[in-house]
Amino acid sequence: MAPELLIVDDSDFQRTMVRQAVESEFDVVAEAADGTEAVEAFETHRPDAVTMDIMMPEMDGVEATSRIKADDSPPVVVMVTSVDQQSKMKQAVKAGADGYVTKPFEPEDVTSELLSVL
Repeated sequence: MAPELLIVDDSDFQRTMVRQAVESEFDVVAEAADGTEAVEAFETHRPDAVTMDIMMPEMDGVEATSRIKADDSPPVVVMVTSVDQQSKMKQAVKAGADGYVTKPFEPEDVTSELLSVL
């Protein structure tokens, strides 16, 4: 059985790009457009892994990662972030992120990063 994945990004386009990149190796169980939706989707679906954007409305990816990682059985979280967000990436690592992929990304980069931290 394929690992289950939650995709989090405020851009429909980016969520589609991540989905297409990983669907051969992962079962995408949910998508979320902001950190608040991400926490709710995690609690509902309990996926094995999460791809998380950093800059989003409502609740950013750093806060969402911190809340998800506080769970008794947290998933791996891979940040999918723009090059200009490197300072935020350090905050994400402190919040518990397990890895990251820089946008724009090659499809195989997302899959290989997720598989390497699972």
